[in-house]
Amino acid sequence: DVLQRLRCDGDQGLAAVFAQYRDRLERMVALRMDPRLRGRLDPADVLQEAYLDASKRLAAYVASPEAPVFVWLRGIAANTLTNLHRRHLAAQARDATREVSLGLGAGSTTSGWLAGQLVGSLTSPSQVAIREEMAVQLAAAIDQMDELDREVLLLRHFELLRNHEVAMILGISENAASNRYVRALGRLRDLIATIPGLTGLTDWKFPL
Repeated sequence: DVLQRLRCDGDQGLAAVFAQYRDRLERMVALRMDPRLRGRLDPADVLQEAYLDASKRLAAYVASPEAPVFVWLRGIAANTLTNLHRRHLAAQARDATREVSLGLGAGSTTSGWLAGQLVGSLTSPSQVAIREEMAVQLAAAIDQMDELDREVLLLRHFELLRNHEVAMILGISENAASNRYVRALGRLRDLIATIPGLTGLTDWKFPL
């Protein structure tokens, strides 16, 4: 139905569909934007450029859609973010684009970001020093995980993507994506259990 709307209504349909998916797209951009960009850009700026790019590509997409509409739009938004990283952080291009693998774009390491989110969910703001120390330890542990497993966790748990969407984005089967996620959760729980003070995280309810 969404694809048919794009075919029938053109740019007007794109505006409506983009608005429909805006919250999900904005969440992805916010998660993956390099902190050094936040003083210059916000997710809305990224999505504005992504929308203009999608409008240019719309005719080609509806003529031969190779992915669901949301996955297509997410890919454009991710590429837009990657290009903005390069443009605004040209002097530090290697650091800014170091995790552009999988075509997703990210400014900070996946391990560090995941660790910060996990630790931040369990410690109070008054325990900043303790939280940062735990995050460093957890990031080092998460860094031992396979890169694809880390990415699956990020996509499923923090971007809240469905399993079939993860499979499309990563170019693997739905069964492989599901197995990867379950395996990554088990590996993450094992790693968390090795860090004093973080054992409570092993009881956190990750959605499957």
